[in-house]
Amino acid sequence: MSSSETIETSPIIEAQATLEPVEAHDGDHDHHDHEGHDHDHDHDHAGHDHSHQQGPVLNPECVREIKIEAPVEEVDKAFARVLKEYKKYAKIPGFRAGKVPESVVKRRFAEQIKKDVVESLLPERFQAAIAAAGVVPVSQPNLTSLTVEEGKALDGTAVFEVVPNFSIDGYQDVTVPKPTVEASEEEFQAELKQLRESRATVEPVEEDRALVDGDWAQISYSGQVLELVGAAPLEGQDSLVEIGGAETLPAFTEALRGSKVGQELQVEVTYPEDYTENNLAGQTVAYNVEVQAIKKRTLPELNDEFAAELGDYENLAALETRIREHLLATKQRQSEGEVREALFAALNDRYQFPVPESLVQQQIDARLDRGLRALAQQGMNADMMRKLDFGRLRSAQRDSAVGEVKTSLLIDKIADAEGIAVSDEEVDREIYLAALQQREPIETLRARLTEDGGLVRIREQLRREKTASLLYQRLPAA
Repeated sequence: MSSSETIETSPIIEAQATLEPVEAHDGDHDHHDHEGHDHDHDHDHAGHDHSHQQGPVLNPECVREIKIEAPVEEVDKAFARVLKEYKKYAKIPGFRAGKVPESVVKRRFAEQIKKDVVESLLPERFQAAIAAAGVVPVSQPNLTSLTVEEGKALDGTAVFEVVPNFSIDGYQDVTVPKPTVEASEEEFQAELKQLRESRATVEPVEEDRALVDGDWAQISYSGQVLELVGAAPLEGQDSLVEIGGAETLPAFTEALRGSKVGQELQVEVTYPEDYTENNLAGQTVAYNVEVQAIKKRTLPELNDEFAAELGDYENLAALETRIREHLLATKQRQSEGEVREALFAALNDRYQFPVPESLVQQQIDARLDRGLRALAQQGMNADMMRKLDFGRLRSAQRDSAVGEVKTSLLIDKIADAEGIAVSDEEVDREIYLAALQQREPIETLRARLTEDGGLVRIREQLRREKTASLLYQRLPAA
């Protein structure tokens, strides 16, 4: 798990969380249509699924349950309030609007009325119950039983997962090697060479001579895959091939070395099994090649003028200083990431505790979402994605997801112990940077993040990052 790969969702259940019933409500379950009922009454509040499906499998070691109760007086008031609303707006053939007898409204909309009563009573009573119990759910609460009828007290049991209590005693003593990072002269020279090559120019060679290593041959070609008789030929014009180049297949180098402009060649090339172009990997192709021109790649001189072309550098020395600083910073970031990974693994090994299954599943979802977005960017379409074995994919992500959830819970607990907090200014800066990156107005982005819980996740992630940085800084240098 990298320092940026932590729990993707907030473990806090909001005050308006719905409760998913596992067992059906008492009473008649015939579903009636709202005949003529034009009252805008949403019976799918906050995603409340009335299909009464069994909830997800939970980790028994993390499961808690609480009683949810309301006195009969409160239940009767809720029924009266909901019934009054239905009576006001219900339209039933044979009755004028607003004049439908109460008994008819009760009979016609019994199930819907009961659901609305449940949804008006449960959130507040659930919040009161968990506050009294001193627990914080990290999963959608499910009802294992519920009694709600006029003239009776509301009685139910909610089941959910919580983060179990666990000790982090001695976390300050968990250490891993923290190597000193340096940038070698060879690495600096390689960076400098890469910069020069990025500014290199390719010019035609005017003299009449043969191709030698380091030259670039401009060629046209036509090739036939020998294993695919009758397949369309592979053709190209004005392609550049570096003689002896690291990216050039040896067969091309051997065939082109020593040839001259206008010369036609036949070359047979067998591509390696791990070749980047899948359609050629492991295939043998017979090519007809014509040398069109010889070109020479020229690197720019290392001088003050070269430095000025690359940016606001006074001279070559300033550019070299910046390259060394950039190289060292890159290596330090890479090293810190690797050390953090090792530290997280050491913390995970030291502290053993059960992990809520709901958080694991959320993390698997997040990992799959990132993977599918990457596949889409690589050209995989929706039809291809639908053919994926998602059961196997989820299983393959599980171990990593468990580790990431566990690490996040450990880091959160250490943050509590260290008193680490995130200021509003730090959150605002993240929103500002995200708005710039996404080219979206800041207030529009803020409103969207507030609505979907993104602000909570940003604050959590910043807090975890600050905690991980503190732990890294405290590690003794190797």
